[in-house]
Amino acid sequence: MSDPMTATAIRRAGLSAAETAETVISMIETREPEVQAWAYFDAAELRAQAAGIDARPERGPLHGVPVGVKDVILTKDMPTGHNSARYLGSRPGIDAACVDTLRAAGALIVGKTVTTEFAATNRGGKTRNPHDPTRTPGGSSSGSGAAVAAEMASLALGTQTGGSTIRPASFNGIFGWKPTWNAISREGLKMYSATCDTLGLYARDADDFELLADVFGFFEMPDLPATLPGLRIGFARTPTWDQMEPGGVQAMEEAVARMKDAGAEVSELTLPPLFDDIHEAHRAILDCEGRSAFLSEVMNTPGIHDEFVAKTENRRGETPASLRSAYRLADECRGLYDDIATGYDIVMTPSATGEAPEGLDLTGNAAMNSMWTLLQVPVVSAPGLTGPNGMPIGVSFVARRYEDRRAIAVAKLAAKAFAGALEPVA
Repeated sequence: MSDPMTATAIRRAGLSAAETAETVISMIETREPEVQAWAYFDAAELRAQAAGIDARPERGPLHGVPVGVKDVILTKDMPTGHNSARYLGSRPGIDAACVDTLRAAGALIVGKTVTTEFAATNRGGKTRNPHDPTRTPGGSSSGSGAAVAAEMASLALGTQTGGSTIRPASFNGIFGWKPTWNAISREGLKMYSATCDTLGLYARDADDFELLADVFGFFEMPDLPATLPGLRIGFARTPTWDQMEPGGVQAMEEAVARMKDAGAEVSELTLPPLFDDIHEAHRAILDCEGRSAFLSEVMNTPGIHDEFVAKTENRRGETPASLRSAYRLADECRGLYDDIATGYDIVMTPSATGEAPEGLDLTGNAAMNSMWTLLQVPVVSAPGLTGPNGMPIGVSFVARRYEDRRAIAVAKLAAKAFAGALEPVA
């Protein structure tokens, strides 16, 4: 059965913002007590916002589409709390550029979704995985991923500095898109790492990402893949493959088999030794840039968590030489990856080490994501596979920088293959 509340379906049906608002309010009343994805939601405000959208003389491409916004992204009519005591109830009174763009396209901003503190920690919060409330939805975009998976929003905005968009997409069984770095303006997003911070997006239908690519003005690409037969896919295990869980490994083996059955040509992509230290370079760069990003927070927030203090005190002992080396490695790997990726139509890699872990204290391991974030390439996670406990496991499709539409197109095809919706090729 098709989902009537995807952005594409809402547009096709010509639903009013008032209609979608009522559907969302009903879903939040039903699912939120268990899932707890929202940091801020006001039904009366949502109805008033919907009335204003419907009163516009023209319908935008996202007219009435309900969007959740991670609570580290500024919103003019809602508080932005960063899950921090210092910003409790803070109302900056302006929209982040991405929210401003969505509003101009007619989107209905539902509310603010739960984040880990400053989107910079893997300490968990109140949000639960909609598939199993005893498990984490991932983070730091915890509420955004869970809200879309629980059908409390059609789309949601997250962020990614390590694995904060792609990992929750995997854990929640939805599509996740980490665009090319800075292809969508980051103005109005809480700063952590200028090198890695990227706006992220969630949807239940890959067609919605195509619509968002139009709204945000991504480069058009001719001759995008429309079928899997003959598609050249490089399967990258990455230097952190040793952190994969057995269930995650089994899911990736199944993904490879499904893609081959659908006619794709899948071959191993062994990255050169230069990439062996990129995970460590990512950590060094985040420590360096987090040191400056959180200095004011540490100085002005009594009782702030020690992990932020540790960054400002440089407890890892980074030096000017070690940091220059980390930045140089990142630069070299970006150029080299662009060269390597020209030999494939797309690169396939895990979205997470395995299923969503049990418990809410931690949001999971980002080992399979941080390399791609530092490389600043577009990544789209496709759902459809499950692990040994029946929980979702996603597969990431990685393209060269600014080829976001290619990653979206292949992820869309892959999800159909994972779901058995494509005819096997004889």
